[in-house]
Amino acid sequence: MRFSTPHDPTPHDPTRPGTTGPRPREPRRRRSRVLLAVAALLAALPGAVAAAPDAPAAPRAPAEPAPADCGAAYRIERQLDGGTTWRMCWRYDSDHGLVLGAVSYQPKGESRPIRVLDSAKLAQIHVPYDDGNAEYDDLTGAGFGWGLQSLRPEECPGGTLIPVRVPDQDPVNGLCTTTRARGHAYRLASDEGDKVWQAQATDLLVYTVNKVAWYEYVTEWRFTAEGAIAANVGATGSLAPEDYNGADGRGWPIGKGAKDYATSHAHNVFWKLDFALDGSRRGRIEQYDSKVTPPRGSGSPTVRTTRTPVTRELAGDATTMRWWRVVSERGTNTDGHPRSYEIVPGSSARHAGRPFTRHDVYFTQARACEQFASDNIRDCGAQGGTSVDRWVNGEQLVEPVVWVNIGFHHIARDEDQQPMPVHWQGFQLVPRDVTAMNPLTPDELAGHNGHQQSGS
Repeated sequence: MRFSTPHDPTPHDPTRPGTTGPRPREPRRRRSRVLLAVAALLAALPGAVAAAPDAPAAPRAPAEPAPADCGAAYRIERQLDGGTTWRMCWRYDSDHGLVLGAVSYQPKGESRPIRVLDSAKLAQIHVPYDDGNAEYDDLTGAGFGWGLQSLRPEECPGGTLIPVRVPDQDPVNGLCTTTRARGHAYRLASDEGDKVWQAQATDLLVYTVNKVAWYEYVTEWRFTAEGAIAANVGATGSLAPEDYNGADGRGWPIGKGAKDYATSHAHNVFWKLDFALDGSRRGRIEQYDSKVTPPRGSGSPTVRTTRTPVTRELAGDATTMRWWRVVSERGTNTDGHPRSYEIVPGSSARHAGRPFTRHDVYFTQARACEQFASDNIRDCGAQGGTSVDRWVNGEQLVEPVVWVNIGFHHIARDEDQQPMPVHWQGFQLVPRDVTAMNPLTPDELAGHNGHQQSGS
């Protein structure tokens, strides 16, 4: 099953150039000649198609599905506390893993769903080791999609486990949808102290677990009642036992005394986001920078914020007081303000070892072949390059694609064994002017739009 887009070609097809066959689940090996030989072998394997989640195969979705058009097996719909409803389609791809599409958000008071994303998925997990002897592209080169794990009911508390089929394997209960308490959504005490407005938040979680050698990756998407989307990848499982050789200053001892130095390495996680705000893949990107001017004399510091339209492809770096937003070309809220989503990167250790890991975000014009941030297995032609940095070449942004890179430098510790606690990396998409007020505003405060009335 596919979502809408020409930007998301059908996975493996052995008749098309630039695609490869299925990648078996097997331990990652130390690289050089061994990895080159494995790559050559994999390229010769027969092709496979990313499969539907349950047998028998479900009917294909229309070319431009609305959330209700996915078919029940591929539809996720959940109303959260406060009246917000999230709707989306899902499918499973043998390289990307979980793919979400036709993602829409409908807070209370909105007569119809607001489309946010056409497609959202992982675009690579790049893992270079500090000693230079190993470097992996876990999605396209190490069998990520083929390592989907069957989840136990206790791993999906209070939720639903959905069967997923991976090519050449029996279906597994690999997709969890559930809700989870987050704490305060808001709190406001009246000036008189005799009234408190507060609400406790519940989020929708959608996640899978994929095993790549000793690592297990939790691919988690979190949707809030306020309209935010959080994308996170959690790495757990086990440290690679064959990598206990980092005694040259590029590892950390995890055995008794000065023994078993686990080699340090990085996890550079990339996501690919195809926006469709208000149902259109056309949109614009804006960058905002704020500059602080020190005070003069006894005055206070001043801050000036500037907006820069990003009209052409860009490799962007997150710096202090800089942010980006994707703006709808079609829709406004009831205040007449253009709807948009702000990109909020999480904590990141930017890795300078490869050109594609040297920037935090990339904005590219949509191209069907550009699917993986590194080791791209789609055919972009002889001059097209195989990584996202090569695709930032000055094209005008009409249908912008957003790539987010969040890095984590993993210097092991004793507590990483055994098993290894989950370490998370990710980012948020935060609504900016999607609604005219907080979508969870209590009815008593609904008249406060644009000004605060006395007594609250």
